[in-house]
Order: sequence, then structure tokens, then C-alpha cells
Amino acid sequence: MSFVESLFNLRESVVVVTGGGGALPSSIAVAFAKAGAKVALWGRGTHHPMAKAADLVKEQAELPPDSPNVAGITVDTASTTACAAAFDETVRSLGMPDILLNGVGGNMGRSSFLDFDEKVFDEVVRLNLMAGLMVPSRIFAKRWIGAGVEGSIINMTSMASYKGLSAVWAYDAAKAGVLNLTQTLAKELAPHGIRVNAVAPGFFVGNQNRALLFDETTGKLTARGQAIIARTPFGRFGEYEELWGAVLYLANPKASGFVTGVSIPVDGGYLSDNI
Repeated sequence: MSFVESLFNLRESVVVVTGGGGALPSSIAVAFAKAGAKVALWGRGTHHPMAKAADLVKEQAELPPDSPNVAGITVDTASTTACAAAFDETVRSLGMPDILLNGVGGNMGRSSFLDFDEKVFDEVVRLNLMAGLMVPSRIFAKRWIGAGVEGSIINMTSMASYKGLSAVWAYDAAKAGVLNLTQTLAKELAPHGIRVNAVAPGFFVGNQNRALLFDETTGKLTARGQAIIARTPFGRFGEYEELWGAVLYLANPKASGFVTGVSIPVDGGYLSDNI
């Protein structure tokens, strides 16, 4: 094994990726699988069954269709009971996980401040903070501490964690909370050898935001899309694979064993934009 490979390979690891049916989390799962890890995709199976999501990851990672190293598990990560059961199922299928990628999150519409929907606000905060961080992380921390596992939790922060985005009030609040909790949880779990970090994607085109960024009729950028590109020094949206290096770095203790409580922006310079 080469020196560089030793820093980034995950052949001895079992990874859980929540939100595994989503575009960015499933792409990151491909990176984990390519790095040699066994991967469990956790998700509600809203868009397609988790078994199908696992098959897609195998295909993109160039694994055989019958490979036992990628599994799909249906679970609502907002439920402590469901997460505990999914953890047990992961152990039975793949072994004890030592990496958790909290990929659950998202937004539900836009509005002016005067017109925001209180129910939607609550749902978005719960999605990003409870299902997307607190509930699964607690299950993993308890199991890891009990078993003496020095694991790694990787959260998904956002540009909204640093700069509020217009008209997405709950998402702004929730993602700022993810950054804050990443830092506070890192200190809480450090005595147990558990690292807690985050990756902050800039603007990547996915199913949730495609219509917001591109006019469905013309295929051209919307006003929102144009504003984002104008504020991104690289002048383009990110490619999913451009998240892989940062995630693999945070996952492997040989590469980042003394790193905890950080959030790495992968944003084409968006947070550095100025006038």
C-alpha cells in the first residue's frame, strides 16, 4: 500500500450514510465504497427503495451487483427506536460501523419573513437538526462509547451555516445550528476519541434545487442561479465528486486523527466572495 493510499483508504471501515437516497449523500457513499469501506445506506426510501439506492451505489463504485459490501436499510432517522434497530441491522449485515455521515437534510420552499409557515419551519428544523444530526449521532455515540470505538461523525453543513440565504428562514436557522452542534459535540465526545467534523457543500445541482437554479423551459439560469454564480469566484456549480476528497480526509484517522470540530467548505470560493 502506498503512503497516500494509507491516508485515505477505508478498507477496515464500516460506514453509515444517512439520507442515502439523496443525490449528495449517495455520491459520497460511492466515494466510501471506492475507498474500500463497507457502506450502509440509511433512508426512508421516499423516492425509491433503499435496496435500489444500494444497487446504484454498487454500479457507480464499479462493484459486482451481488457485492455484500453495500446495503440499503429503511429507517426514519428522526426516531431513536428506528435508529437503534437500524444500527443493529448494520452490525449484523456489515459489522460495527466506525464512521457516520449525517446526510439527512433539506429545505421546504421559500417565503418572505412575514409569510413564513410555522409548521413548515418546525418540520425543516426537525429534519436538519433532529433527523439530520441529533438522533442518529446519539445512537452512534452511545454504542461507540460502550464498545470503545473511536469513531468519526461527519455532518453536512451549508453555505447557510455561515451566511444566511434569503427567504429560507428555517433552513438558515437549522444549518447554523448544525455548525454550532458540530463544534459543541466535538468537545463533548473528544475524551472518548470520537471526532465530529463537517463538510459544507457550496452550490451543487440536485433534485431539490434544480428548478430553483434553472428555468425548466429554456434551460437557462434563473435569477437565483445567476446570483449564485456571480457570487462564486469559480463561476460554476460544483461537481459531486469534488466533495469526495474532503470527506475521505475527515473519515480516515490516519489523515485527520487530530482534527475535530471543523467544517470544511467546498464552495468554489463562495464564502470568500467580496467587493
